[in-house]
Amino acid sequence: MAKYRKLGRKAQDRMALLRGQVTALIANGKIVTTEARAKEVRKIAEHIIALGVKEKDNFETVTVQAKVAKKDAAGKRVKEVVDGKKVTVYETVEKEIKKDMPSRLHARRQMLKVLYPVTVDGAKVDLTGKIFEEYGTKYAGRNGGYTRIVKIGQRKGDAAMEVLLELI
Repeated sequence: MAKYRKLGRKAQDRMALLRGQVTALIANGKIVTTEARAKEVRKIAEHIIALGVKEKDNFETVTVQAKVAKKDAAGKRVKEVVDGKKVTVYETVEKEIKKDMPSRLHARRQMLKVLYPVTVDGAKVDLTGKIFEEYGTKYAGRNGGYTRIVKIGQRKGDAAMEVLLELI
């Protein structure tokens, strides 16, 4: 018995298809696809969300000092003349950041192996952060079963069974 469906594609094409659909599922919450594809996407998505649930609280908050360019009222950088050259003035600011523990960092990198980068209106969306913060807390009390497959009907062109794959 096969461990996965080949979906009539070569390995690299199949992985690109599945990565794209998993990324769309995580970003949007639901996708419409064929039944065979949905069952394969479900396996990958459930694994990624399980990583997010397991590692959601595994970080420490650290205070760091950062140099930030000083800005005037118009939002432009303040410059001063030093030795005949214009130099930007910097000020030191303390910031609190979340520092991943090693196991959470490993989980983040495992997710990034599968998920494509997503941009919405020109801004990058942090899907791994969304998995840890939004889905990790939402599914904290659940042991698996994060997705649902709902049959829609047959597709008009080739009569393939179409389904709605959604996060519960």
